Amino acid sequence: MSDRKNVLFVVIDQLRADCVFGKLAGHVDMPNLRAFMADAVSFQNHFSATSPCGPSRVSMLTGQYAMNHRSVRNGTPIPHDKPNLATEARKAGYLPLLFGYTDSAPDPRTLDPNDPMLRSYEQVLPGFVEALEMRLEESWPWRADLLSKGYDVPAYPDIFRPSGSSPDDPSFYKAEDSDTAFLTNRLIDDLRARPKGWFAHLTYIRPHPPLVAPEPYNKMYDPASLPEANRPRDRAGEEAAHPFNPPGLRYQLARQMVEGFPELQDTPENVAMLRSIYFGLATEVDHHLGRVFDFLKETGQYDNTLVVVTADHGELLGDFHFWGKSTYYDAAYFTPLVIRDPSLKQCFGRVVNAPTESVDVTPTILDMIGRDIPDTMDGRSLRPFLQGETPQNWRDYSFSELDYGNPVDPTVWQEELDLSSDQTNLSILRGKRHTLVHFNGGLPPLLFDHEAEGENKDVSAESENSATLLSMYRILLDHRMTHEEGRFSKTMVTPVGVQREPH
Repeated sequence: MSDRKNVLFVVIDQLRADCVFGKLAGHVDMPNLRAFMADAVSFQNHFSATSPCGPSRVSMLTGQYAMNHRSVRNGTPIPHDKPNLATEARKAGYLPLLFGYTDSAPDPRTLDPNDPMLRSYEQVLPGFVEALEMRLEESWPWRADLLSKGYDVPAYPDIFRPSGSSPDDPSFYKAEDSDTAFLTNRLIDDLRARPKGWFAHLTYIRPHPPLVAPEPYNKMYDPASLPEANRPRDRAGEEAAHPFNPPGLRYQLARQMVEGFPELQDTPENVAMLRSIYFGLATEVDHHLGRVFDFLKETGQYDNTLVVVTADHGELLGDFHFWGKSTYYDAAYFTPLVIRDPSLKQCFGRVVNAPTESVDVTPTILDMIGRDIPDTMDGRSLRPFLQGETPQNWRDYSFSELDYGNPVDPTVWQEELDLSSDQTNLSILRGKRHTLVHFNGGLPPLLFDHEAEGENKDVSAESENSATLLSMYRILLDHRMTHEEGRFSKTMVTPVGVQREPH
């Protein structure tokens, strides 16, 4: 039996940070995650490096910005030899178990063209052992479980269709048989028999759409009691705010958030209803996360387990008339991060407001299990924050990217803005006061002032902000130049052999 600490790394798909702390927290019941925050360190200025699911998980698991790993879309391959959390954890003697998915398209150079792995982006990042397949479009073990219980199980996506005539009608499966419940059951059953010293990556699909929830979560929240979506201007005004917006607003519509309602309109009532289902799904995940915590405590493993809980990216939920996460607004990137190292109890309950990024997660886990951080990784270890310190020369901004093109099937942006797949991308730099959004392809920038109207108003064209705009661009350029792909940037071949810059 190993004397290593266990590692439990939980990723909740598409969970907005403000459901856990912030403007929505008072309306969304997540008691287990909030109790865990009091028993851990929470990072409340944390942002995903990119979106959507596949790219965001690649960034998190490789510790790299999208500009370096370049797996920028669901379906863009990730090089097979790129260091990641699983490959590096193996060097510490761990067997990284995956309960869920990583949405990693495989490197086609390593496979025959007829290999079925080249038919789906929902594959497993090299280094992980798929202990339980739980993918959005497949999830064969869960479907088999439903069939064994007598359910008539339809194919994807109808498996996520509400059972009645309204989007907030319940799923056809009961709460105890949901995908979230099944995943949690299998994790607990597996870990109960594992020797101590295990490494588990647990990934919950929910509250990712299609939005459908079992009873009672489907109507747990009264839509009329919830905060309205943030819409500072009407849809026409939002379209006029930037050239990115008109095609973006047509890329993901309210009716695409739920299965089986192609005529669903973006009315205030429907927006509120969809938001209430999303919050119900978030509460369902919290309930089952609480079961995992209880299991660790009941088996005496809680104080021998490094626990990290975060999300891959956020969700607009109708804010600014957008749905999904393919946009530049903060709600698409602002995610929770809570870390508990049982050996650092003196800082439990601490809240860190320094800017942190999803690329910091893997370096942190590697540092906490005693592994060096590869030179390829752009993120930094958060260990000093967990110890009650602030690292020297810590960044005072966060950086995110979005690629919204497709080289095979051109997107609405490519068609309507006459851009190539190489030009359909943007970079976001969030500073202490301002946020800069730079668009490739000649589109104008955006500048938001957080001490004024924030994301509700672009101030880039105001003459008094010209110096700020220049300063933000210099920081953005410096950031990209500093963090260009670093596989061999700190390595030299010398007369005495290969040498590396000391850490």
